[in-house]
Amino acid sequence: MNSFELLSSLKRLGYLKKPCEKLWWTKSGSFAVVVGAVLTQQTKWSSVEISLTNLKSRSLLEPHALANADEYELGVLIEKSGFKMQKASRLKKLARNIAEEFGDFETFKQNVDREWLLAQKGIGFESADAILCYACLRPVMVIDSYTNRLLKSFGYEFESYEESAEWFYDGIFGRWEKVCALYDFDIDENTLFARFHGKIVEFCKDNAQNLKALAL
Repeated sequence: MNSFELLSSLKRLGYLKKPCEKLWWTKSGSFAVVVGAVLTQQTKWSSVEISLTNLKSRSLLEPHALANADEYELGVLIEKSGFKMQKASRLKKLARNIAEEFGDFETFKQNVDREWLLAQKGIGFESADAILCYACLRPVMVIDSYTNRLLKSFGYEFESYEESAEWFYDGIFGRWEKVCALYDFDIDENTLFARFHGKIVEFCKDNAQNLKALAL
């Protein structure tokens, strides 16, 4: 199996099944994605949604506002996401660095690169790629625990994050015309990888019991 065949199979099974935004991640293209990518580490998305709602109620889903927020108050607002003070500190530093180095979020979206993101405290490969894909709208595939479990169920175990990502890129870019033929609209690379990741997450959640033994 290659990644094109995996994509085709997920589409035949009807994924994405749940009503969602075009790019699957809520509020794609906004600063909320950056915040969510940090908050979702080691916690459930339902808890992150509560934290994001709290931050929005205080107008803190903007780099300058978040950078200047009181750290203790920020911790209280994101408490449901776990590790509240650690995440509060990392969010403030990240927001401050974005504000200082890029000025505003739109400039950040256009100019940030993966190396810059990986240099930030608390940002690893998965978080960096989630930000690039869903906040900055870049053609990047996010490799998370769901993705790894699914690949392992097919007998694929890669030595690194980069090798896993390359497996996806090879299968898709090498068959781009066939990929486009799967859709009844003109799909771009960012939308394809954003939705591909969403399909995998939904499939794995729906089939959690079958994949449980393969949990990392």
